[in-house]
Amino acid sequence: MRIFDPHIHMTSRTTDDYQAMYDAGVRALVEPSFWLGQPRTSPASFFDYFDALLGWEPFRAAQYGIAHHCTLALNPKEANDPRCTPVLDALPRYLVKDSVVAVGEIGYDSMTPAEDTALATQLQLAADHGLPALVHTPHRDKLAGLHRTIDVVRESHLSPERVLLDHLNETTVKDARDSGCWAGFSIYPDTKMDEDRMIAILRIHGTEKILVNSAADWGRSDPLKTRKVGDAMLAAGFGDDDVDKVLWRNPVEFYGQSGRLQLGIATPEPLHEGNSILRGGE
Repeated sequence: MRIFDPHIHMTSRTTDDYQAMYDAGVRALVEPSFWLGQPRTSPASFFDYFDALLGWEPFRAAQYGIAHHCTLALNPKEANDPRCTPVLDALPRYLVKDSVVAVGEIGYDSMTPAEDTALATQLQLAADHGLPALVHTPHRDKLAGLHRTIDVVRESHLSPERVLLDHLNETTVKDARDSGCWAGFSIYPDTKMDEDRMIAILRIHGTEKILVNSAADWGRSDPLKTRKVGDAMLAAGFGDDDVDKVLWRNPVEFYGQSGRLQLGIATPEPLHEGNSILRGGE
């Protein structure tokens, strides 16, 4: 089983997670930039973070045989902080980087006017740079947030086929799919979706334009949830081709619209005295 996790926050995970993910079949992932759990106080904090997603994390992932790509954006929660909004002006110099395969996570948290502005601005940046967009649907008032998101997408210059609406559930899946956008589902231990609910959605809606992710981060989450969905699909009677479509071909097709996917892995650099991060190397 080959797996592409299209939404996971590896900056908050350990190298043990990378090894476990590889052992489970994960060979590629996309890491969206997101809120770190504590407010950033300046744009410089974002720039250091973006640099890590462009350099350090791909290096870590490659040591475990996993291709790493990222999406960059001003996230919805911090779009409300005027100390952070200058990030919008600096994003163009990051969006040209080879491993950036979308603008994201963008969307809504509290559905404020500031979030409206950030979402519309970043959809335009995606269109300007020929990139798709990864959109975070809010955890509160999810259906209302989805409808508002779809309205902004329709007003933008970005085609719905280049938009992934993520963190969907049973209340939002139909309207999301009717919009022409791609549909993303985050599988969590306690919140969002679980494997059984995901199987029920796949039975009703099929496998076209559906992505499944772990969205694993610093909270209670599981970077192996993609594999668990694949196993659950097989146990529920789906075929190997169905699993491969949901867990590999669909994310490749969506992020492939960027023209930047590089799924081959370069041979990791030799370790210095067995140290996995090359401390002390030449």
